[in-house]
Amino acid sequence: MATESSSKSRPEISTFKGQDRALRAGRLGTGGLLLSVLAATAPLMVVAGVMPTTFAVMGIVGQPLLYVVLGVVLVLFSVGYAEMSRHVHNAGAFYAYISRGLGGTAGASAALVALVAYNALQVGIYGIFGFEVSGLFATYADLSVAWWIPALVAALVVGALGWLKIDVNARVLGVLLVVEVALVVIFDVAAVADPAAQGLSLHAFNPDTLSGAGVGTALCFCIAAFLGFEQAPVYAEETSRPHILVPRVMFLAVGGVAVFFALSSWALTVATGPSAVVAESQKQSAGLLFGLTESRLGGTFTDVLHVLFVTGMFAAMLSFHNVVARYAFAMGREGLLPAAFGRTNSASGAPGTGSLLQTAVSVVVVVVFAIADDKPTGDPTVPVLHLFTWFGNIGSLGVILLMAAASASVIAFFVRRGAAGAQAWRLVTSALAGIALLVIAVYTVKDFDVLVGAGPGSSLSWVLPGIIGLAVVVGLAQGLLLRARRPEAHARIGLGNEAFQLEKAAEEAS
Repeated sequence: MATESSSKSRPEISTFKGQDRALRAGRLGTGGLLLSVLAATAPLMVVAGVMPTTFAVMGIVGQPLLYVVLGVVLVLFSVGYAEMSRHVHNAGAFYAYISRGLGGTAGASAALVALVAYNALQVGIYGIFGFEVSGLFATYADLSVAWWIPALVAALVVGALGWLKIDVNARVLGVLLVVEVALVVIFDVAAVADPAAQGLSLHAFNPDTLSGAGVGTALCFCIAAFLGFEQAPVYAEETSRPHILVPRVMFLAVGGVAVFFALSSWALTVATGPSAVVAESQKQSAGLLFGLTESRLGGTFTDVLHVLFVTGMFAAMLSFHNVVARYAFAMGREGLLPAAFGRTNSASGAPGTGSLLQTAVSVVVVVVFAIADDKPTGDPTVPVLHLFTWFGNIGSLGVILLMAAASASVIAFFVRRGAAGAQAWRLVTSALAGIALLVIAVYTVKDFDVLVGAGPGSSLSWVLPGIIGLAVVVGLAQGLLLRARRPEAHARIGLGNEAFQLEKAAEEAS
């Protein structure tokens, strides 16, 4: 029976032979990987958009302290996640880890959740990107351009870049990210040098500022700013030393993001005054940062900041696009998507079919929202802002759940290997992080109406998070069906190139 089973499985596994079934190794070093990962955090979009929104909606002055708290939680998460990355090198990252710890069926579910979540995060940015570019045309060129036109152009440009070598993408992301971060740092220094009437107050780091009822929901807002650091293992197959580079980049990313956003949100409180930051955020919304730079650094700097606000969004879109393409590639290679997705571009080594899928999804969603926007009596900003907030929060919920499941899979993986004693402290940190992430996920679902700006009785409060729930259920069903009908393919979930290597070794031994 064992021989028969093996012979049945060989044709499927052997189809993964050839250069077009593997991502090109050695394309990314520490710098390239770090820049590719950090670009997804869109620092300027967070400082100009997420931070004022959190101050305004939740009324919590202690936002800087929230970034410190989340930084600690995500460092705890990264301890086990990074150790897992030393044992599993797969572009499927989350779902590969979950399948190795919790089984192939759970892995199939995680794969679909990841595909939906990262697609949502990427597509959602097109809404705010198109809106901002349209505003730039109106302000600086006196041209009226519908938001969906620059959004569609960006989707096509991102799709074209997705076909290029990943190191080319890393250089594009790197330039945009470095300039973006530099401008935010200049603002931070200017705010500290010219504080509001309350001076260099550290009140925003006082734990008493987190005593309100909205802390849980504020955590949901703030954790979105970190999304991107967890993508490092997605590129593991494209690095020369994944067991060293991936853990290094994850810790650098988490630590850097936590410190950067804590200081930048504190700078906002210093520039406005802790007692006024909530009221000013409610009054100016995303204009808060630009108003503060206008008075301190002048109109030219603020104009440049507006442009970089847009290019930072573009960098985030490209970063998420690359992640989605690699998840699709990994799923196609392992039978969770059609085999065509498991092939790479022969010229660049990029996952071309996955890139096409992501581009197609982006174009379709933008077109649907553009049609919804074509109402003479409607508010033209509503579909745009809905695209950004709805899809962004759907994606955030999916990634939070994936991180919680990955924490559990780390524990299961090392316990199964008989390494629980040797990895005890990492298992403890994974358990603590998993519990904290589940708490944040519960608050996210509970307060989804607040996160997307809907009324308490709105159906959106269950329909939108229900999309992630549906992905979980459909993925589980696919995993169970695969286990029943194609057990050899089910056993391959999460193995990636290892399935081919094991088969090749078996053939050579025989």
